[in-house]
Amino acid sequence: ATTDFARNALDRGLRVIIAGAGGAAHLAGVIAAHTILPVLGVPIQSKLQGLDSLLSTAQMPGGIPVGTLAIGDAGAKNAALLAVAILATTDKKLRQRLEEFRKKQSEIVLSAKLPK
Repeated sequence: ATTDFARNALDRGLRVIIAGAGGAAHLAGVIAAHTILPVLGVPIQSKLQGLDSLLSTAQMPGGIPVGTLAIGDAGAKNAALLAVAILATTDKKLRQRLEEFRKKQSEIVLSAKLPK
């Protein structure tokens, strides 16, 4: 089922895939081995604080690229933003929305009060 999903993803109109997995975390690598689409891997928190998932996702053999993000929620959020950035290279409206989002994020950071 996973290999069929990956092999047919481009024909179904997908342009980027986000794969989250914990433990052995081979999902992103399996998908990347069967598609030319960008695959973003999100290691999920596990018994070893997600380090096992991180290493399993990041350590792909040469020729099977997986963009590996941070462990857990931060990685999932950044995977979504990276996918949007990839898609925004060919979608002007999406690019404008991403630019607006990043501007708002910068404003939030700049207006934050630093602890004393």
